[in-house]
Amino acid sequence: MPKIDVNKVAEILKKNQVDPVLMRKVIEEMNIAVQPDPGEEEKPPAVKKQFVFMISDPDGKLPADDFTGWVLQIPESESPASTAERVYRAAYDFNATKKGQLLPTTTVGDTMESVPARFFKEAECWVKTKEPVFVVKTNNEIPTDDLTVEKGHALGSDEES
Repeated sequence: MPKIDVNKVAEILKKNQVDPVLMRKVIEEMNIAVQPDPGEEEKPPAVKKQFVFMISDPDGKLPADDFTGWVLQIPESESPASTAERVYRAAYDFNATKKGQLLPTTTVGDTMESVPARFFKEAECWVKTKEPVFVVKTNNEIPTDDLTVEKGHALGSDEES
């Protein structure tokens, strides 16, 4: 629905020769109606975020084996290198609580699965996958001849060579 300025409405009423007393009442009511509610605060604009994937490589095997990790979001203006620090901060804050002292998180995996979102939000980090997901390697090229995979099988075929 289009919005119209109160002054514009006053001009239209005046132009159509509405009774001045009625016009004043209408304008006063409109001015009251357009005032923001005192209880309503304007929300700050939403933080722009970027996705980050944190790889779990506890044994230092990168890039030889398959890995798992978590998808996270951090503010767009921040460095992805600060992601681990944000996760650690959320874990430290959680471990300082009563529940965290009873069941402290000791690994990143525990932190992702059991720490409530409010601790991550305070660290400006948003967890998108609580459980780890697999990382799939690619050489970043699309084959141009025929659609075959490394072992020579056509995509979608169940035949064995």
